[in-house]
Amino acid sequence: MSTLFVDKALLPDGWARNVRLVMGQNGRIADVSAGAERQAGDEYQSSRILLPAPANLHSHSFQRAMAGMTENHGPASIAGSDDFWTWRTLMYAFLDHLTPGDIEAIAALTFMEMLEAGFATVGEFHYVHHQPGGVAYDNIAETSERIAAAASQTGIGLTLLPVLYTYGAVNEQPLKGGQQRFGCDLERFSKLMDAERRIVAGLPEDTVLGMAPHSLRAVSPRLMREAAGLWSSGPVHIHAAEQVREVEDVVEWLGARPVEWLLDNADIDERWCFIHATHMTPDETRRMAESGAVAGLCPMTESNLGDGIFEGERFLAAKGLFGIGSDSNIRISLHEELRTLEYSQRLQDRRRVVLADSGKSAGRTLYETALSGGARAMGRDSGALAPGLYADLVAIDASHLSLAGLKDDQVLDGWIFAGDQNIVRDVWSAGRHMVRAGRHIRRDAIEARYRTVMAGLLQRL
Repeated sequence: MSTLFVDKALLPDGWARNVRLVMGQNGRIADVSAGAERQAGDEYQSSRILLPAPANLHSHSFQRAMAGMTENHGPASIAGSDDFWTWRTLMYAFLDHLTPGDIEAIAALTFMEMLEAGFATVGEFHYVHHQPGGVAYDNIAETSERIAAAASQTGIGLTLLPVLYTYGAVNEQPLKGGQQRFGCDLERFSKLMDAERRIVAGLPEDTVLGMAPHSLRAVSPRLMREAAGLWSSGPVHIHAAEQVREVEDVVEWLGARPVEWLLDNADIDERWCFIHATHMTPDETRRMAESGAVAGLCPMTESNLGDGIFEGERFLAAKGLFGIGSDSNIRISLHEELRTLEYSQRLQDRRRVVLADSGKSAGRTLYETALSGGARAMGRDSGALAPGLYADLVAIDASHLSLAGLKDDQVLDGWIFAGDQNIVRDVWSAGRHMVRAGRHIRRDAIEARYRTVMAGLLQRL
């Protein structure tokens, strides 16, 4: 058992002072009491505000190593300009050079940076299963084991999402180029999932195994149905309606828009997370919210790739839940993801404070929605400072200049809209205290290994 005492915390019923939180040996919160007295042995630091730590629900960790490599205007695409599809070609070329050791070192740095940003857990949407050209490793789960090793080294909570990726484009077109490292038919994927279960069994008990049919571009309706029969529990994540061209291609092939088709054919419920869901009609937006599926939003990656803007106001009005992810990991920042989400709505509508109800704080609305949506999408008992939930905690610095003079909800507004990364001081994932005084406890070793890997990788590119 370990105990924290803080001057201020955000509890399920609101802000509280003099809060004492007890963590059990199982990584869950055993007790929370407000208006408490500090006791001998309590861990205490002045000027700390304790919050539940959100999930980063969508990550391709290997893409962290590409940051800064794709910002030159590339060759013209079919659409006539540099866009998602030209970026994807560069990404395929990059991943052909990655070894399993590279993948592990990059993932460790990525997960470490997530913890330092205030995230307690990650949903790793993992599709680099095989060697370049598609030849299997002797161990079919070789790269998944590397992701698991990175999670163990960093202490981050992990929802592992092995990806079913069978086709190169709509209408069951064959895999090409870099896509061959992803390729699994149903038999191969079933063997992979058996291996994934063994991996997860050896990780901390807060680890969750889900699955991810990549998209309607990469998985046919038949495979969607058959995969659902094999995997009847745990989170299910899918890319949906990220690009206009994707929507048009699916309409031409299946006679329905991607989100429309999924809602009509895939038994969508609270297990599901639609990643991006950028291009939806008002009816799709309403129906998705009513289904219980979480919208997995990645505002900084969506901005970087020019994806478009999510219909946030309409979705929240229909009682939908969103969570946030860092996707390509071009920059890993919890508060900047939320800031970018709200600012995109303001730019689209030419208004202010779009995603909060009248009289409500934008920061608190964004933060608490991301907590709830992230916990649901990850299949994780978290999202609040309450007994029985995992002790996913973030302590922020109340003395930081950006928070000077701010009270209660204004603290979240100050962090999200005016703050920087230095506001995050301590982070716990299922009770594992991995960030202290703003720095991951294993940063030196993780950073040194990443630098060595990048030096070798850049020589091969």
